[in-house]
Parts: sequence; structure tokens; C-alpha cells
Amino acid sequence: MSAEKLPQLHPLNSLDEWEDDVLRRYPDPESIAMEKDTEAYRNYDNPERDTVKEFYRLNHTYQTYDFVQQKRADFLSFGRKEMTVWDAFEFLNQLVDDSDPDTDLSQFQHLLQTSEAIRNDGHPDWMVLTGLMHDMGKVLCLFGEPQWAVVGDTFPVGCAYSDKIVYPEFFENNPDFNNKKYNTRYGIYTPNCGLRNVDMSWGHDEYIYSMLKDYLPEPALYMLRYHSFYAWHREGAYDHLLDDHDREMLKWVKLFNPYDLYSKNPTPPNWNELRPYYENLVNKYLPKTLRF
Repeated sequence: MSAEKLPQLHPLNSLDEWEDDVLRRYPDPESIAMEKDTEAYRNYDNPERDTVKEFYRLNHTYQTYDFVQQKRADFLSFGRKEMTVWDAFEFLNQLVDDSDPDTDLSQFQHLLQTSEAIRNDGHPDWMVLTGLMHDMGKVLCLFGEPQWAVVGDTFPVGCAYSDKIVYPEFFENNPDFNNKKYNTRYGIYTPNCGLRNVDMSWGHDEYIYSMLKDYLPEPALYMLRYHSFYAWHREGAYDHLLDDHDREMLKWVKLFNPYDLYSKNPTPPNWNELRPYYENLVNKYLPKTLRF
């Protein structure tokens, strides 16, 4: 199926809707700077917005193995733009939804809140930078990608879909669901082959991981690449594809997840005070410009 034939629908009113729904689906009493009582979080079987369900219908229908290969070939050549990290954040800030009643903070400010929560808890500086950069891949929306190909829970393609993935019933509309090459337990993979050898559904996780894989330590790369792989790090699915290295890295993904989910709050960080620290941090780990 070619990209031209894919529906360019935007079922969510804003990108924040999916993140808000994740917050309701995975409440954590030990969360970071939580703004709401966990008892107020609803079960995912009864989402607040119909748009989230429609989002996953599209996501699960069109995220085929071939679709992922097409997007990897298209976007992982990184030939669209070259920017400094700070120019990239200005670019990312175009994703702010002015109709969002809960916050008027920019995407950059949201990421600063995540990284500051990590820094305040005394974690290594590379993890602070991971918090700052983990959603940078959402610039894919600014390159014309539909939301269902940018955000949402990620999952392996090329093998049977786990029933631990949210709304698994929607995979029945996916061409791979009845493809004998892809619909078995292992599909194109081998037992315990390791996640590094498994292709994930396309989205901002894989994109930012591929962009930064030469610059950050291995735990950071797992955080970037798998922070939306909830079927694995929250539900324990796909153990048959994991190797020992994946199991060792899981603790880092789980450590990162609460900061990703619960650091959002309505108070903007003071960028004037924080700027020297983050400029030094970026200079320590990343090149002067990044290719997008």
C-alpha cells in the first residue's frame, strides 16, 4: 500500500490527546509531580474521547510491515532539514494546539518539564538530555505525516500482534493479520532474537532513536526507542523475542516512563535560568546540527 493511498486523517484534536489518554490508562501512584488523583484516571476500555479509538483503528489498520519499511527508507535518510537543536525546538513548537484548555505551554516547555524532573531526582546528565529530546520525533507531523504514523503505542511488525496491545481487535483490518508470513508467533523473527533485530511500528520513537543513536549511551537509546512500547514494558508481552540484553535494559525504560507520563504541569520552566545548563548539556553530547 503506497503512502499516496493512505488516508491523511487527523482523528485527534491535538497530539496531547494521546498522551493524556496514556496517563489515564497507566496511572502510577509513584508518579513524578502528578497533577491529578490516580482515582480520577479512567480505564482505557472507556476512553474520554472517541477520537482516541478512531486513532487506533487507523494505526492498527495501516501499520503493516511494508508500511514500516517504506517509512524507514523515506525518513531515516534524514534529507529534509538540517537544524541546530534549538532551531529544531522552534520548529517543533509549531505543534502547540491553541485550543487545548489544559495548557498553553509549548512542546519545548513540556520537554523541559520532563528533563527537569529527571535532573531534580539526581539522574545522570545523559538521562536528562534523553528527557529533553524524547519527543523531538514528533516533527514528523510537520513533514506531512498523519498522527497515527507519529504517536501512539508502538509494537513489533512482521509477527503476530499481541492481545496486550491496546484495541487489538482493530488488527483484523490489517493486511498482515491474515498473511501467513507475518501472523505467526515469531513471524519473520527467531526465538529470543533481541529487539534490536525486530522492526517496530513507525513513529516518533524510532525516528528520534535513529537520529541520536550515535551520540547517547545504550540505556538512553532504549528509552528513546521503546518508551511507547507499552505492551512490553507495562504488560510483559513479546518475551519470546527478547534477549538478555533487552531484559537488562528494561529497567531503564521503566525508570524513564514515569517522568514521561507525569512531569506535565501548568507552570512553565524558567528558560532564562535553565539555558546555560542545557546549552552546555547539548554541546557535551550532540553535534552542532542534526539532520531531519
